Amino acid sequence: MLHDPNRVYVFDTTLRDGEQVPGCQLSTPEKIEIAIALEALGVDVIEAGFPISSPGDFQSVVELSKAVKEPTICALTRANTGDIDAAVAALKYAKHPRIHTGIGSSDMHIKYKFNSTREQILERAVAAVKYAKKFVEDIEFYAEDAGRADNAFLAQMIEAVIAAGATVVNIPDTNGYCLPDQYGSKILYLKENVKNIDQAIISVHCHNDLGLATANSLAGLVNGARQVECTINGIGERAGNTALEEVVMVLKTHHALGLNTNINTKHFSDISRMVSKMMRMPVQPNKAIIGQNAFAHSSGIHQDGFLKHRENYEIMNPEDVGINSADIILTARSGRHALKHHLERLGYEIERINLDQIYERFLVMADGKTTAITDDDILFLMTDGKEESYKNGYKLNLLQVLCGDPLTPTASIRLEHNGVEKEAMASGNGPVNATINAIQSIVGTDILLKEFTIQAVQGGSDDVSKVNIKISHEGKSYVGHGFSTDIVKASAHAYLDAMNKFM
Repeated sequence: MLHDPNRVYVFDTTLRDGEQVPGCQLSTPEKIEIAIALEALGVDVIEAGFPISSPGDFQSVVELSKAVKEPTICALTRANTGDIDAAVAALKYAKHPRIHTGIGSSDMHIKYKFNSTREQILERAVAAVKYAKKFVEDIEFYAEDAGRADNAFLAQMIEAVIAAGATVVNIPDTNGYCLPDQYGSKILYLKENVKNIDQAIISVHCHNDLGLATANSLAGLVNGARQVECTINGIGERAGNTALEEVVMVLKTHHALGLNTNINTKHFSDISRMVSKMMRMPVQPNKAIIGQNAFAHSSGIHQDGFLKHRENYEIMNPEDVGINSADIILTARSGRHALKHHLERLGYEIERINLDQIYERFLVMADGKTTAITDDDILFLMTDGKEESYKNGYKLNLLQVLCGDPLTPTASIRLEHNGVEKEAMASGNGPVNATINAIQSIVGTDILLKEFTIQAVQGGSDDVSKVNIKISHEGKSYVGHGFSTDIVKASAHAYLDAMNKFM
């Protein structure tokens, strides 16, 4: 079989092996949606299901075959004619069909699963491949439990099924038992001892029972395998399968391996969320590549080094896997550099801020929280009225509001600017409108209020309210935030916060 010697084909089994996780079953429309996303991702093969197992699985393979154009659609079978007939029927509409048939190869499976002998198993393997070959050209053979199989017998089996017509030979570490050097050596043994191995592609299918699925898959690829079988988020039976995103990013990061795939890695974040949501299986936060903490930095030392030079602490660009940017997580362990980064991101001008003073207040806040500091926490820190947000900004020194039926809402306000206080009184159609009118009468600047929203930070009638305000001045928009248990006061702080950003 002719193929690029450096090309690794990606065989995705999210919809077959991945769906074997209890509670993660998908409807046919959901499978189609994921299959279309896998096609956009660039996978070469989609294992669509096990047609003989149920009418639903059969129909899913039929519908996926109709929906997907570019990838090969693969259907799983056991080594018997009934399974293969069902797969042939289900693949009727596939543009590029493949039958994936096989049988156990370890002495344990031969004896305790099949109650058979090596010779009988070998005959069944060859017969299955020959039968499937009558209907479909592309035949993949799996030697189940190859990880624990005797290498000499495994080589004999692989040579026989290739001679019978197999185009791909799958060497599964079905129980996740092998160590990387053992598995890599097994693949190399087949490369060196199977006479017709150049007529087929060797595939690796590793499980994660000992947490070695990705490492074993890579060991197989380094030693000559050129197809990797994997799932999105590493889902699968028991501890899962090789995570597609992990093995692809290892190959992309380690250029020296000289191996490449056709995967558009920028889709990883989106498809990970899709699979997680549809299969109701959350991704652990520390999951490599696509976990929410995969590009998050919370240690002050790490944050400082990252902000000085990204590659000090990151070996991949988050944008390469579909994540907008790395996260600098603020905790009590964070330093001034990280706080400065977030203040600038939120629109504050550092040269107008007493950073040391704010940092001391930040540490007090962070020590009192068991979770990370959020943007709302930072904004509260900057606009709670206890300290000036800007050295030269307007500061609210007094606010009194009179309202209630039948009174006209009226606000009295005192602002300080550059050490000088000014007072004003104004009415409006409500207490907030009256307050904003009073501020404008002092400032005397043409400002257009574009957006105004109020939300409770935690919940409850005595809660701190957060007010978000967007204003426009000379064609540019500015956003301000205010916090207080008094909604009118929070509104005044938000308006001043937005205004101080351009004054």
